[in-house]
Amino acid sequence: MHFPTDIVLASGSPRRQSILSEMGISFEVILHTIDEDFPSSLKGSEVALYLANKKAMAYDSEVESGKTVITADTIVCINNEILNKPGNAAEAFTMLQSLSGKTHEVITAVCIRNKKKTKSFATTTRVTFKELSKEEIDYYIVTCKPFDKAGGYGIQEWIGMIGISAIEGSYYNVVGFPAHEVYQNLVQMAANPAS
Repeated sequence: MHFPTDIVLASGSPRRQSILSEMGISFEVILHTIDEDFPSSLKGSEVALYLANKKAMAYDSEVESGKTVITADTIVCINNEILNKPGNAAEAFTMLQSLSGKTHEVITAVCIRNKKKTKSFATTTRVTFKELSKEEIDYYIVTCKPFDKAGGYGIQEWIGMIGISAIEGSYYNVVGFPAHEVYQNLVQMAANPAS
């Protein structure tokens, strides 16, 4: 298996870093501050793709120096409404209550960019929560403080273990990094660097 050399993961997410590391891929983490505003006309996967590409464009100097940059953005959608990261416990409670007993979509977009090419893709997974009690939601928010997570939850945490009754698609996509597609695209980029 060959991957591009000098890979930069442009993400502070410990989950993305862990997944890429467990895939056996060497990388360094470089972070730039990027505003995550997007046009209000965009919907669902368009938002995630727009933000992943916007982040990638902030890494011109790394790309010009010969590095391959990976950026990603994960969004949670229910009834065409995007649930961002909750700002506080009340927002997290409202989000989890809106997901309780329903199926929602988790969309992660990834952009892989180097001097020769840019590849962008989005992966969607459908996730179903059982009916969550007020006590379960409160306990999760107090113990796990999910304020850095789109939709107010992490599938790998307590709420995912006790609350998710069905998942259709990639588990790792819900964690925030569709590992199988990242792997496939990196292998293709190494095999066909100019095409």
